[in-house]
Amino acid sequence: MHHLTPLVSLIAGILILVMPRLLNYIVAIYLIVVGLLGLFPHLAG
Repeated sequence: MHHLTPLVSLIAGILILVMPRLLNYIVAIYLIVVGLLGLFPHLAG
């Protein structure tokens, strides 16, 4: 999962530049995913 982080960050950054309204959703989804992976490490594979 960690090798995907730069790619996800890049895509998120481009989407935020194109549609700034997405920032709230992207941040929320990111925090939820990071939280879930922190609570349930086995989900990451």
